[in-house]
Amino acid sequence: MSGGTHGIRHVVWLVLIVLVWTAAQAGARPDGVDMSANIDEHDIAGTSVEKPLRLEPDSTIRVAIELTNNTSDPLEIRHVDLAGHVLGLSFYSYSTAVELTVAPGKSESLRYRLELRGLSGQAVGLIGGELAVYDGSGAAVAAIPVITDVRGSLWSVYGLFGIALAVLTALGIADAALTIARHRLSANRWRRGLRVLAPGLGIGLVFAFTASVARWWVPDTGLWLAFAGVSATVAFLLGYASPTPEPDEELDDDSDDVDENVDEAEPYRFPAEGPKP
Repeated sequence: MSGGTHGIRHVVWLVLIVLVWTAAQAGARPDGVDMSANIDEHDIAGTSVEKPLRLEPDSTIRVAIELTNNTSDPLEIRHVDLAGHVLGLSFYSYSTAVELTVAPGKSESLRYRLELRGLSGQAVGLIGGELAVYDGSGAAVAAIPVITDVRGSLWSVYGLFGIALAVLTALGIADAALTIARHRLSANRWRRGLRVLAPGLGIGLVFAFTASVARWWVPDTGLWLAFAGVSATVAFLLGYASPTPEPDEELDDDSDDVDENVDEAEPYRFPAEGPKP
């Protein structure tokens, strides 16, 4: 069972690494570039949980982008990326190569069709994403956040990610429950709290994943961390405030019986003439 706890600890480290990576990747984009876009004639800037952009696997969507270059340099666009992110990780991504140059002070439009091949195996549920345009060096020039309703499969990469979280959390809960049932919790309150903290963290992560797949809301990084932090804190406090485990009474009784048998045993005495050769 200890493997389940170790697995959830790895998830904790993954969350921390993702946060650092996301902060490092959040570079400044050029100022003075205005972007608007619509997909299937719907403005993606107006997407929300109530009105998400519905993405059907193996369908074709029409993308229209308008860019205004308010800078003093020509703006070269080399590819457009539609991607969905969870905890800083991309679970679906469609990149389209384009060739568009926007002169200073000018506006240009870009229109193309995008086939969503393989989407069913990539993600499912409400996922926050963005439509971004990149220059020749690979730097993001402009982007528009979009909330997508992906009609994929639970056995997609994102679905399996959530299932793995659920399995690791179940193993962690079973490990903690077995430890409590066997009175193996540490007498130190801090150690008891830390022992049940990992399953609590997993519960929060699984709840956030369930909210995404059930299409209740979009669990962005802030919500994931909020759920995980609250559930981990509650679990830690429960472990910290739990009664100090007492020694097993059956073991004490057995040790007392052994001591009594030792005390009652009569020592062996050799005959007066000494031991026989």
